[in-house]
Amino acid sequence: MGDYGLDLQFGVFVTGSSTAPHQVVDLALTAEDAGIDLVTIQDHPYQPAFLDTWTVLSYIAARTERVRLSGNVLNLPLRPPAVLARAAASLDLLSGGRCEIALGAGGFADAIVAMGGPRRTAGESRRALEEAVDVMRALWDTSVRGGVHLPGDFYPVDGAKRGPAPAHPIGITVGAYGPRMLDLVGRKCDGCLPSLSYLTNGASDLTAMNAAIDAGARSAGREPAAIRRYLNLGGHFSDARSGLLSGPPESWADDLTSLALDYGISGFIFATDDADEIETIGTQVAPATRELVARAREQH
Repeated sequence: MGDYGLDLQFGVFVTGSSTAPHQVVDLALTAEDAGIDLVTIQDHPYQPAFLDTWTVLSYIAARTERVRLSGNVLNLPLRPPAVLARAAASLDLLSGGRCEIALGAGGFADAIVAMGGPRRTAGESRRALEEAVDVMRALWDTSVRGGVHLPGDFYPVDGAKRGPAPAHPIGITVGAYGPRMLDLVGRKCDGCLPSLSYLTNGASDLTAMNAAIDAGARSAGREPAAIRRYLNLGGHFSDARSGLLSGPPESWADDLTSLALDYGISGFIFATDDADEIETIGTQVAPATRELVARAREQH
């Protein structure tokens, strides 16, 4: 499984530290000025070292004009999907259609329980996430008359009023790794967002992951190419190349071109709280990568 032919998007993944509350906003402004497409914020509500993600996203939305915004990834067990759907639609309307959703089934079970959240098995977490996707999409769909009635084991909704409708069709991306979660992405979601550092065999694991997503999509009558493949990743700039995303901007562009063409990655999200790195990614790496990918596609 390789190139899906989608346009390339470039994003950053910043933390939002409570010790430097305005730094995250400054980084978002740097990203927007540098041409970055997407600013994402971690979501660990049980971690007091971080500011609340949804508050940060809302504050950034008010300070920016173009860049799209998302959690990376939102902790579903601590964010009920019916309430999250209304929050997302509200932010989307206020920001002119710049809100996206990336959901996580919920890691760090002890910390979630300590905050009053549920303790779930892996299977329960997956089924809960699937129910959440259905709830959110139903509440956004104001073209259907009547309330939302969705029986469920985790997020039953019985008569909730629909709306508000978001300003644009909000994409739902999922942080997924295992076969059943990847099947869910293929059947119902708009994107997949794993982290390269969590892949046992590095980028080579993406081949099997793509195949699982594609199979799930086909089973639901969906086109696999419509599902965006994001990737959280990191690196550092230096004068000489010494490995994947370790070297000058031109070597980064070469590495990202390979990930796009060989594994279908069309959304690169870089973990960094460094303004200079964000500027280099936006002004040098992203344009060079887009040019290399476009040239390769023209040749084939």
